[in-house]
Amino acid sequence: MNKATLSLTAALVFATAALAGPADSGLQDYDLVLAGGRVIDPETGLDAVRNVAIREGRIARVTTDELAGKRVIDASGLVVAPGFIDLHQHGQALEDGALKALDGVTTALEMEIGQPNVAAFLESKHGRSLIHYGTTASHAAARAAAFDTPLNEDELIAPTGPSTNEPATDEQLLRIEATLRSELAAGALGIGMGIQYTPGALRSEVIKTFRLAAETGVPVFTHVRSFGRLEPGSSIESVGEVIAAAAVTGASLQIVHINSSCVADALECLDMVAGARARGLDVTTEAYPYVAGMTDLRSALFNPGWREKLGVDYDAIRLPGTGERLTRQRFEALRASTEPVGVLVFMNRQETVDAVIRHPLVMIASDGEDGHPRNAGSFARILAHYVRDTGQLTLMDAMTKMTLMPAQRLEPAVPSARLKGRVQEGADADLAVFDLATVSDRASFSEPALPSVGMRYVLVGGTVVVDEGRVMPERFPGQAVRR
Repeated sequence: MNKATLSLTAALVFATAALAGPADSGLQDYDLVLAGGRVIDPETGLDAVRNVAIREGRIARVTTDELAGKRVIDASGLVVAPGFIDLHQHGQALEDGALKALDGVTTALEMEIGQPNVAAFLESKHGRSLIHYGTTASHAAARAAAFDTPLNEDELIAPTGPSTNEPATDEQLLRIEATLRSELAAGALGIGMGIQYTPGALRSEVIKTFRLAAETGVPVFTHVRSFGRLEPGSSIESVGEVIAAAAVTGASLQIVHINSSCVADALECLDMVAGARARGLDVTTEAYPYVAGMTDLRSALFNPGWREKLGVDYDAIRLPGTGERLTRQRFEALRASTEPVGVLVFMNRQETVDAVIRHPLVMIASDGEDGHPRNAGSFARILAHYVRDTGQLTLMDAMTKMTLMPAQRLEPAVPSARLKGRVQEGADADLAVFDLATVSDRASFSEPALPSVGMRYVLVGGTVVVDEGRVMPERFPGQAVRR
């Protein structure tokens, strides 16, 4: 099925949903009504006081008319927005879901690296998730399997070793492809590639993987091969590699966390994305609003030469929570661990991060995982710092980056995403209702799990999961987002 057909299918799905059911009028009873809120719909540009009615998990009415429902929530003085869609969420435990909901997120997808076993992941979340979930097929896990390197239960990528550092043989390439095809058939939303974590993957392997994505009509979400300004291996070279792979294969491409992948050259890398798009390539990108990244110290990212590439030393690496800065000796001891060692890497400047967040091509995604404040606070931070406190973004711009743009990234491969990221009749009732005057992130590098405040109500499929600022227990309306 080509992209035009998929887009038409998506439009028909949405139109059918919008027209389904009996005609609504006047004071008809609804499951829930959000009354008198400031409704923001990025697709139509609506920014006005409206009443929103919900029935059977969908938005049934958006109107100035008075509405009645089984429950009516007074949303006056509050913003009623589409639930935020996070395309880059590693933490998938129940406690992560609670933090995301309090940050306004209603859909959190593991798209950068992907899950090692898509079917098992989706089954493990079924009936046990506060918010919607999904994943890409993991190239890194497929590569580990092809090298007969088992991953531990809590690992998404293998520690540095043959499966990360060595080129794949022809036989191993066939095994990687077969695994990815199987994972896509199990419901994966695309292919996730952490090329920096698998530096042994030759450019020919990257192109083969992109070719598979193009053939199956799914996007590639990729962490590029390297960072910094040293050639070979610069950020610009690495972004050029994946744009070229998209150009020669026709695959859709999302470059993840362009802020931390391109650091000082982030704006130049964004110019490359803009140039690719101007010439007809489907290339998009995202970023999170923090100066530090986080990763596993045992990964190939810290192979020899990492300090020269980044222009930082060992003390740029800190342990989450304690804030301990590493020395060479401590680095080497932790890198030899047999268990994952999450570390914070301070490698960016605030003015660079701000410029990236403001850029019109950048959507917001958290890269969320335990130990970093981005897991709990990314979206509220956008609202508090960039919209309210500094005015670097308008509220509509922020909503577009956090709702509509992520939905549109999914739509060619996932037509049901046409029902998300909007406050429109027929759309899914995934909604964030917040007080713009008080919404704020509280998570910090020393206390990364502090939940955000100011989200008064959050709805997932019409179910209220955050009620008057509190997560409701034993409510699991989250559904799998599948291709």
